[in-house]
Amino acid sequence: MLMRLASVIFVVLWSTGFIGSRLGASDAEPFTFLSIRFVLALAILVPLASALRHRARSWRERAHGMVVGTLIHGACLGGVFWAIGHGMPAGVAALIVSLQPIATSVLAGPVLGERVSIQHWLGLALGLAGAFLILTPKLGAGVAAAPGITGATITATSLALAGITLGTLYQKRFATAIDLMAGTMWQYVGAMLVVGAGALMFETGVVSWTPKFMFALAWLVLLPSIGAVSLLMLLIRQNAVASVSGLFYLVPAVTAVIAYLMFGEAFGAIQLIGFLLATIAVLLTAGSRDSSTPLQQRSA
Repeated sequence: MLMRLASVIFVVLWSTGFIGSRLGASDAEPFTFLSIRFVLALAILVPLASALRHRARSWRERAHGMVVGTLIHGACLGGVFWAIGHGMPAGVAALIVSLQPIATSVLAGPVLGERVSIQHWLGLALGLAGAFLILTPKLGAGVAAAPGITGATITATSLALAGITLGTLYQKRFATAIDLMAGTMWQYVGAMLVVGAGALMFETGVVSWTPKFMFALAWLVLLPSIGAVSLLMLLIRQNAVASVSGLFYLVPAVTAVIAYLMFGEAFGAIQLIGFLLATIAVLLTAGSRDSSTPLQQRSA
């Protein structure tokens, strides 16, 4: 029951990250925006972890946390932010990254020994169809314009897809024993190596400190960066990684609902059908958990 509640909260918090990013995108370049976000997250996590005595037990654990952060936060968020900042429509970028549950499930067998059931594959197919329907309005406008869909932006979003997929698998394989708070802290250290280097090499570092930007920054640091990431690490630790990855199919749906409420973005019958398909997909992937348990656990 607690894990189901954690799953719901995770999806909502993770979805708000896209809203916060939209609010602040016009006031800072993508790598600079992410660098400030990660520095502020560390400014909260470091003293909090120290005061509560949450720490990694060895440099090996710290290194594992940094690798996860480099992949999930540095490569994934950095790739998506860069692609959108260079003209790729947000809907197209979101659809590419929506392949993550399928990519994770394909690799979960050979990498983690997880057996993925037919029910789970059906759920993944429905989830991808749901994501496509939800993103249809943005896809239509974006593809018609198309100047931002280039080899460079496709490469960036493909790296983002690889980052979130490999980061999830790496976390399950090597980093589940790390203290959650300490692990999250070291993830942002790793992420800073990627986006900080990007900001120094490719951006001006100019930031417009408007009230809207500061609100977006506070939102992103407290909700997705600390709250959602901690829950994601907890869910990966407790469940089969293929089942956890299915939750990401609800993210476009929840984001679309929030965008409709906050910005008046279109949310019609097609998006509603997509929302229902995504919900069914998550129920199917969660229901197939027994068939997705690691093989080594099955034989224990």
